[in-house]
Amino acid sequence: MRLLLVDPLLFPWGFFMAKKGDSQMAIDRLENQIITMYAKDMSTRDIADQIRELYGINVSSGLVSSTTDRIVPMIKEWQSRPLDRVYLIVFLDAIYFNVRQDSRIVNKAAYTALGINSSGYKDILGTWIGDEESASFWLEVCDDLKSRSVDDILIVYRDGLSGFSEAVKAVFPKTDMQLCVIHQIRNSLKYVPSKNRKAFMIDLKQVYQALTIKQAELAFDSLKQKWGEGYPIPIRQWEKNWVELTSYFRYPMDVRRLIYTTNAVESYNRQLRKVTKTKSVFPDENSLRKVLYLATMDILKKWKVPVNDWAFCMSQFALIFGDRIDMTRTDL
Repeated sequence: MRLLLVDPLLFPWGFFMAKKGDSQMAIDRLENQIITMYAKDMSTRDIADQIRELYGINVSSGLVSSTTDRIVPMIKEWQSRPLDRVYLIVFLDAIYFNVRQDSRIVNKAAYTALGINSSGYKDILGTWIGDEESASFWLEVCDDLKSRSVDDILIVYRDGLSGFSEAVKAVFPKTDMQLCVIHQIRNSLKYVPSKNRKAFMIDLKQVYQALTIKQAELAFDSLKQKWGEGYPIPIRQWEKNWVELTSYFRYPMDVRRLIYTTNAVESYNRQLRKVTKTKSVFPDENSLRKVLYLATMDILKKWKVPVNDWAFCMSQFALIFGDRIDMTRTDL
């Protein structure tokens, strides 16, 4: 059924043009304009005020909210669309928002999967909103990707998301896990006084910027001997996560640079923050989902070229992973 934007009791009759079809075109323009303003994180009240100022039309906040509900089926379709068979790298990250729920303000996480396919193009595979991460939650996410035609992921680069490694291995057993080094560094520095951070970082760089895993191990031994007694917590963090923190040493330098940094997903998160910065609290989870979807669609329009030096990286992936790479794509 076609959504009627305008309440006939509130809408000036002069707006309905005599020519056939003009009134519907005007309604369509208004609906699209409302959705555009909503995508820029304007509140429903601000949108109603803006429409009143521009056109002299009185619309309620509830009517504005109903109009934006037009995109809910689009969100469901996008979130369930078929994906590529293979993704070379998938970056997992979360961004947190305040949402009103049952008369309380709760912290909700929007978990995002950013994938790079066999042609080097980035895509947002999906966004899942949840209260807290767990192995069962991430298993549902992985099952969702599997049901949408994803057969294999070569490398997953993740933030410190709990329960994720186990879930990935259950669904994609061949996937290499790489824990975010940047986030680990930030966590480590929380436990080092500011007066010693510069010296600590000089020694830590010898670990994660080493040329080989053997050099990294030797550098970590030196770091441990020098700083372990004074700052045992960051040392234990690196020891606990050593396997996933150093996974990138298996790859050539160009591939290593591609997976070492979280620039792609952090850039995406920055753009989401830019859109949502004026919204201290979302009225409900559905409103958050709509804003994130509209912002994501706008971001995806700009992702028109492969990542830098993709041809060389692809040749390295082919040497390392062989027939696991999807070579059936027509755009390779």
